[in-house]
Amino acid sequence: MRKLVCGLVVLCAAIVPVAPATADGPGVGTPTIVTVGDSAISGEAGRWAGNTNTSASNVDALGSTAYHDVSGAESTRGCHRSKAAEAHIGDGVVSFNLACSGARTYTQAYNRDKDFKPGLDFYDDGAGHVGQAKMLQQVAATRNVKAVTVLIGANNYGFADIVQTCITNWLTSPTWWKNYCHDDASISSRFSSTNRATITAQVAGAYQNLRTAMRNAGYADSAWTLIVQTYSSPVPRGSGVRYSESGYTRQSVGGCGFWNRDLDWANDTAVVAMNTSARTGATQSGLTNVRILEAQNALVGHRNCEVGTGLLEERGISSWRATNASDLTEWVSQVRTVTTITGPYQLQEGLHPSYWGQLALRNCLRQAYNGGAPRSGACTPLTGRNAKGEPNMRFG
Repeated sequence: MRKLVCGLVVLCAAIVPVAPATADGPGVGTPTIVTVGDSAISGEAGRWAGNTNTSASNVDALGSTAYHDVSGAESTRGCHRSKAAEAHIGDGVVSFNLACSGARTYTQAYNRDKDFKPGLDFYDDGAGHVGQAKMLQQVAATRNVKAVTVLIGANNYGFADIVQTCITNWLTSPTWWKNYCHDDASISSRFSSTNRATITAQVAGAYQNLRTAMRNAGYADSAWTLIVQTYSSPVPRGSGVRYSESGYTRQSVGGCGFWNRDLDWANDTAVVAMNTSARTGATQSGLTNVRILEAQNALVGHRNCEVGTGLLEERGISSWRATNASDLTEWVSQVRTVTTITGPYQLQEGLHPSYWGQLALRNCLRQAYNGGAPRSGACTPLTGRNAKGEPNMRFG
């Protein structure tokens, strides 16, 4: 199995705003919102509107250019800054998506041309590869940034390795001798009190870097708001899965090869730890201009393999374009272990909010932005879609 790349979101000149804007500056001109972080906010999996084991064209909402954020290409390879990403709230607000799939709080530059993952820092190699805090500073210097939304920390915990281990353990152990992943030393050690404290401090430092970037760009702390977003649960608890633990259907059909107890642990421990780091990190950072967008339950009812939702063919829908598609189908991309070998799916898209999930989160972010007076709140799904084609969401 190829290794999954997360992140359970470039030079400033290469970043394309969704709405036209002039070179304004701190406090002047068109209001602007910026998103930073990892794949959960960059737009990973945004190409796909639901899941299917029939033709990929039935769920292909954005096509092969889904992740192109410059003319005909990605500004940073593999960042997957989707056109469906939540950053693009519209309503006269300019948006910049600086997040990158696979990002941690710190920059990783394994291969600057192929595997560069900008963190929330001021990394600058002088050859065009810079960290997200540095990018933010560059954008803010010539735009009227009113809010910065951040979602970071999952990759510090090792999201990709966790998913890979859990699925491998499920595929290679029988129901009568289940090999769980949550009690593997390589996984459980990531959630020790010591490691949680370390990652929380890293997240707090990342927030402080964003404040420094804004100050360097000429902003008073009171002139903008940091919207700290929490991670959405991508899978249900074990009792909420619509496929049996027996056999291989859970993975071969649903793309959710996890034992029930590991699914419970994912919801009760892993997601909780990541979100606690996000919230506690905000407190530890000392920033006073923070609002919290609680997104943990934003995908509930539409998660991968969850009872009550399904693949297109399971729900009698021929295409993502169907009127009721967003109500009946999944909002999280399934984990594909074979079909990603030749595409068009990519392994790193697995377990990320897909097209409908991203539009749902965009709806939430717009409500959190609140016309330029950001507010805290929790986001949960309703039914139907609004005039913008987004799933209706409750925020408050």
